[in-house]
Amino acid sequence: MADQSDRQSPQRTAASPASPSTQSGEVTKVGGVTYRTADTEYFEKRQLKRSAGIFGLWGLAVGAVVSGNFSGWNFGVDFAGFGGMLIAYAILIVMYYGLIFSINEMAAAMPHTGGAYSFARAAMGPYAGFVTGLAETIEYVATTAVIVYFSSGYADAVVSQLLGVDLPKPVWWLILYTIFVALNSSGAAVSFRFAILVSIISIVILLVFSAMALFSGAFSWDSLFNIVPDAGGSAFLPHGFLPILFALPFAMWFFLGIEELPLAAEEAHNPVRDIPKAALWARFTLVVTGLLVLVLNTGVLGAETTAGASEPLLDGFRAIVGDGLAAVLALFALVGLLASLQGIMFAYGRNMYSLSRAGYYPKFLSLTGRTQTPWVALIAGAVIGFCALVGVDLAGGEGGIAGAVVLNIAAWGAVVAYLMQMVSFLVLRKRFPNAKRPYKSPWGNSGAIIAAVISALIFLGFLLNPDYLPAIIAIIVIYAVMLITFWLWGRHRLILSPEEEYALSGGLDVVNLDDLVDDGERDDQPGESEVAPARD
Repeated sequence: MADQSDRQSPQRTAASPASPSTQSGEVTKVGGVTYRTADTEYFEKRQLKRSAGIFGLWGLAVGAVVSGNFSGWNFGVDFAGFGGMLIAYAILIVMYYGLIFSINEMAAAMPHTGGAYSFARAAMGPYAGFVTGLAETIEYVATTAVIVYFSSGYADAVVSQLLGVDLPKPVWWLILYTIFVALNSSGAAVSFRFAILVSIISIVILLVFSAMALFSGAFSWDSLFNIVPDAGGSAFLPHGFLPILFALPFAMWFFLGIEELPLAAEEAHNPVRDIPKAALWARFTLVVTGLLVLVLNTGVLGAETTAGASEPLLDGFRAIVGDGLAAVLALFALVGLLASLQGIMFAYGRNMYSLSRAGYYPKFLSLTGRTQTPWVALIAGAVIGFCALVGVDLAGGEGGIAGAVVLNIAAWGAVVAYLMQMVSFLVLRKRFPNAKRPYKSPWGNSGAIIAAVISALIFLGFLLNPDYLPAIIAIIVIYAVMLITFWLWGRHRLILSPEEEYALSGGLDVVNLDDLVDDGERDDQPGESEVAPARD
């Protein structure tokens, strides 16, 4: 339900809220929360730099997702067989089309770094914005930790084969986090160029594998259906229809992360135009690569072997060329994992930055510094992720309960964020009919409803599967602590950031972010600041 108090005139203890000319320190009370107007210096310390066009955004989206082609997806075959996994994959193609079309419409209307938090805040009030933003924080921080975990194994295998040196896992985690925090902190332009490079390399690796699978004779159609069916099952659906529901979270690994593009809105040259286009091309790229991997990787290894493989693509390469090139093959797989490590780390940095800039998280997390990147948020997310990995290791590693918790928390956070965003889309269309919408979803309300229903089904799958219970308990604890903290402390310390101004204006006030800082403080090239129409 939308926050009814947002529809009323804000109660002000000073003059009107939220414009570049407003005096700092003025207070606005609305919807049970209290806002303070920040001065120019506050936003100058929290600047981002526009560095990305369509190609850079495409690289960011593909890079964030592509590691899902290398590992993670295959456990769905264990639940539902190849046929069930194929059905789950098809269902998620539909879900992600509806999801991305809807997100593109909201991102073009609200070209701010807030992304999902911003959409839910405008639609349903500050508490919904906080719940949605926290879900994305959980998703991206947990996903980064999972990628670091798997990357450390591949990296150690490469170094061990080539140099005969083995390092403890925590050392690898520290090395990977340090390198990629430094990379993401060195400037947005560096991040986008790296994303393009590793995305292209990863796609080439997947295409090479596909060609080798087809022309080497290693692929077999019969191998797709070699799981012995249960009583009443079939070769196509060896365990029946219900396990398709349990396979959906694993099929998400082919697409999870593509929804991060709105978080790059303040670093794109023209987010209103470029984010929808980049999302379209990234979505098409990932549908093709995902289908190739699902069919060919399973056909090379066989469904039964694929279902239990910890590194299915690498095992597929080994099945074709043997173990003699193990180090080189592991290096190939590592490239895909590192592509996603960079992309997802970018996402959690911007997500935490936007929530901090608006006051939901501690405000120091949104400081940017000389390179105009949220380096404090990047370090904070890395520390949280590293601590989670230490917990995984102490609980018995990848196969322990803690390992399952981290993996499932990432998917759970994504599903909650998806569901909240689709509800936000429907509410915004009804609540803000006169808001400017430079891009409109071709699937309209129907696309959002379809995506919401499928997201709800995935959520139901989590509840019905006892393997996910530890993750659900962990999420409940995290939300309880964070919501109590926000209610007692955070809700009276919010800042009128661009995302909050949009919500309070009824969708009619799209803030030109360059108005919030002195012209001399910006490094953008002429014309790059024209993100949205000027104020009415």
